[in-house]
Amino acid sequence: MEIFVVPTASATGSVAAGILAAVIRSKPDAVLGVATGGSPLPIYAALANHRLDMSSVRAFALDEYVGLPAGHSESYAEVVRREVTERLHLDPVNVAVPDGSAADPEAAAADYDAAIAGVGGIDVQILGIGHNGHLAFNEPGSALDSRTRVEVLTERTREANARYFSTPEEVPLRCITQGLGTILEARHLLLVVNGTDKAGILAAALNGPVTADCPGSVLQLHPHVTVVADEAAASQLAQGSGQVAVRVSGAAASV
Repeated sequence: MEIFVVPTASATGSVAAGILAAVIRSKPDAVLGVATGGSPLPIYAALANHRLDMSSVRAFALDEYVGLPAGHSESYAEVVRREVTERLHLDPVNVAVPDGSAADPEAAAADYDAAIAGVGGIDVQILGIGHNGHLAFNEPGSALDSRTRVEVLTERTREANARYFSTPEEVPLRCITQGLGTILEARHLLLVVNGTDKAGILAAALNGPVTADCPGSVLQLHPHVTVVADEAAASQLAQGSGQVAVRVSGAAASV
């Protein structure tokens, strides 16, 4: 596990984008797993500055709300369209998001899991982590080998996401999410974390026991994980066995 500690939250996006740019240069048809949320979104703006030819890059979103109407501004399909597809000039045909408006969400989830496998799996999966340790929408208690499925959102997650909606009541109750087992099949996991409020859960995920009570702890089971955290988020980390910590400062953090 590589851990890059950078001075500021904005620098996390720059460093993570540099890692992705290197992957895309070496593999122009790379398959990316893309995430939304406060920590991952700056990555895409920074990656756009690399001015890469991304016309052959494919992308799979981590999750989607169930029940939002098509075109809803806060559906992840729309967020991915605005922040990833258009910003990075991806071919929309190559960008997939779970179908949260499907008549049978469970079948849509199974189809999505199969689609990822059908392209040979994900090369680099971008991740954030929730205050309760969730990865994607895998809430505490999720099986460590879970597959893409329909999940019920906890109240804490709904409260955290309420800032994106006009009222808390508008936050959907369910979602389709890649499972922890699905995520672990990606060849490289890239976790980006910002802020003092994430320091405790990041330490629990990386230094604590591997347990369903902290879904993010499954990162310890993967052979290739890169963590990019600002100093505030990394403040409680203790370097563990197999972990290599690097502090990035100055111009290197804005590459």
